[in-house]
Order: sequence, then C-alpha cells, then structure tokens
Amino acid sequence: MSVKVHIHLTLRRFTNGQELVEVEGETVGECLRDLVRKFPEIESSIFDKKGNLLNIVEIYVNLESAYPDELGKQVKDGDDIHLTLMLAGG
Repeated sequence: MSVKVHIHLTLRRFTNGQELVEVEGETVGECLRDLVRKFPEIESSIFDKKGNLLNIVEIYVNLESAYPDELGKQVKDGDDIHLTLMLAGG
C-alpha cells in the first residue's frame, strides 16, 4: 500500500529536498516509521525519545486533522499525509 507524505518545507533538508515521499503502512505511525527508515535524520525532528510526536508536529490525512490519535489513524492506498510543523517566531 502506497501513501504519500507531504514534507514541511523546514524538514526537506532531511529528504534531499523532496516535498513528496511515498511510504508504506496501514496507520500514520507506520507510515512515519517508514519515512524515518528511508531518512533516519528526520526522526529527532518529528519524534521525541519515547517515540511520541513532538508538540510542534501536526498531522493531516487527506487535508483533515488526524488529532487526537495521529499515530493510530488508519490510512489506505493513495492517501495523503501532510507532515506540518507549527512554528513561531519572535
């Protein structure tokens, strides 16, 4: 099953500039783990040391929020996951 992950601009340095990465999985969590398998350096930018999403990470599946159980959200072939970071400046 192929799912497309749309990579936030600030994370593309970990994906060799790719905006879109195809991954495999039946849940958002499995898909993100496949993304980390392909691009290991991205892991610390989306997951904490316990494997939970960082507070600044927002996940959307087919443009709808996956909150509150982002990692457990089911996906199917052809779905789109948007990996977004909530950034603030001062």
